[in-house]
Amino acid sequence: MSTVQIKTSVESNNAKIAMVGRFDFNSHRQFREAYQQVLENPEVKEIEIDLGAVDYLDSSALGMLLLLREKTAAVHKSMALTNCRGVVQQVLDVANFNKLFTIR
Repeated sequence: MSTVQIKTSVESNNAKIAMVGRFDFNSHRQFREAYQQVLENPEVKEIEIDLGAVDYLDSSALGMLLLLREKTAAVHKSMALTNCRGVVQQVLDVANFNKLFTIR
């Protein structure tokens, strides 16, 4: 059962992966498919993960973000988490993600 909707868009050299709903273990395949295409795009220099419409994320979601962080670094791209609020912001704060990610 898929619990999140993911929309990917590329504008100049910035890719945006916008998610809506619950970002959890069930989102794994869908999330991987979304970022794989932007990781392979040589035009893309930054990947923005828009969490503005995410109402829930769990530890597996945090793991997926950490994995993507490693992959983006390996191909010399940058990554940012954007529009974090409410419960999502609290989870990221508790996990100290502000030390690992650009959050804006």
